Amino acid sequence: MTIAFSVPGKTILMGEHAAVFGCPALVAAIDRRLTATATSIGETPNDDVVLDLPQISVHETTNWEALRQAADESRTAWNHFRVDPSAAAFQAASLSNNDPAYLVKLALGEAAGALQGTLPGGTLPGGKLPGLCLHVTSEIPFGAGCGSSAALSVAVIATIFAVAGRDSARADLQRLSLEVERRQHGTPSGVDNATVIHGGIVWAQKTQGGLELENTECNPIVSDAIHVYHTGSPAESTGDVVAAVRPRLEGSPLLDQMEEATRALRREIRGAAPLPHVVRHQVRVYQRCLEEIGAVPEPVRAIVRQVEARRGAAKISGAGALSGDGAGALLVFPPEGENPADWPFLEALEPLNVRLGAPGIRREP
Repeated sequence: MTIAFSVPGKTILMGEHAAVFGCPALVAAIDRRLTATATSIGETPNDDVVLDLPQISVHETTNWEALRQAADESRTAWNHFRVDPSAAAFQAASLSNNDPAYLVKLALGEAAGALQGTLPGGTLPGGKLPGLCLHVTSEIPFGAGCGSSAALSVAVIATIFAVAGRDSARADLQRLSLEVERRQHGTPSGVDNATVIHGGIVWAQKTQGGLELENTECNPIVSDAIHVYHTGSPAESTGDVVAAVRPRLEGSPLLDQMEEATRALRREIRGAAPLPHVVRHQVRVYQRCLEEIGAVPEPVRAIVRQVEARRGAAKISGAGALSGDGAGALLVFPPEGENPADWPFLEALEPLNVRLGAPGIRREP
């Protein structure tokens, strides 16, 4: 038996960092996908799970008990971090140990725990998962803030649920994949997971009751004008950046500026006749806020200033970085009649040719 699910990546149009504090975010699924394929290898003495992850050069064998135990240990460490969500506490809570397969193992362990009853709602008949081989391939660039970890956790969990003969409702996928993201990123808002599950372009806002989502249309005048570049992988993990900027943003008036810019952008992109100069203004406002909290390293700031000198606008998309030369994805909004491909200062960056509004998770034939 072979079962496969694919999940899109995402790009945050606006709302990163502020979304952690309950501000809204505009997030778009992109047409680069990650696919998780599970092939049953039948009953084995140790209920083996073979990990075949060619893009990170991993091929190893583990088992369901080890995966569940790793997930339990990680959950305990994160609960300690939750009490003290500082950068130092996040480092202490990290259990990755530089294991490139850590996120895959964590998603497998969370799925197994939910299915086998170690988490609320476990209903797997017989309480046993079969041995299997999990193969993962991805078109989503790593380290670009394009949601590769969210896509991975969602795809793996959905695939394991299907192996167990259980449908994975969107609510289950959101809840469990968010648990995985918490171990990876500390205090994520959940908008990444929600977007790759639902697809399209979403307006998302964290509330006391969870996450409120609304599908949002984007006028092609805006979406077709957005160019995405990869500035290079951040020197720090998303969790490290989120933890570091948290004290700079919590209670800051910057949150009001960021929310106002995000709401203004939404009004423009939904309109029948959006004003590109208004869109660019809001992008500049939000980018300045991200710079002020320290999420944009100086080399990337310099690129943004060059874009602005050409009457365009640019902002990072995702957590950004505290240091180094790269900050992941950069959204570039050129002025009318200009093509960023003609700008020499962008030649060193990798263009990510993506379309916004891709379909969400789907089961593959």
